[in-house]
Amino acid sequence: MSESVEFEFPIQMTDAAANKVQSLISEEENPELKLRVYITGGGCSGFQYGFTFDEKINDGDTVIEKNGVIMVIDGMSLQYLVGGVVDYVEGLEGSRFLVSNPNATATCGCGSSFSI
Repeated sequence: MSESVEFEFPIQMTDAAANKVQSLISEEENPELKLRVYITGGGCSGFQYGFTFDEKINDGDTVIEKNGVIMVIDGMSLQYLVGGVVDYVEGLEGSRFLVSNPNATATCGCGSSFSI
């Protein structure tokens, strides 16, 4: 008798984010594209979130699939994102990807940079 173990990803992606990525990939007409989420130094709070499309999966990347969309995160960035959620929101401030990050001790007003 084998037990079913549910694997918990270190970072989640909402349906809204996955659907928007799928839409953008369709517009680019390149099914090889993946959403790369990364952290850089800078921003008004110390670190800044970055989002880009990438065709490659590099050694050490964490790969997360949701609704047929692949999100990749390098190992250095992942340590700051564990437990977080990548979302896509549309509101008065415009449309954007954002990260809800439980590791952040402070964030800036725009939500694109944080400190730990």
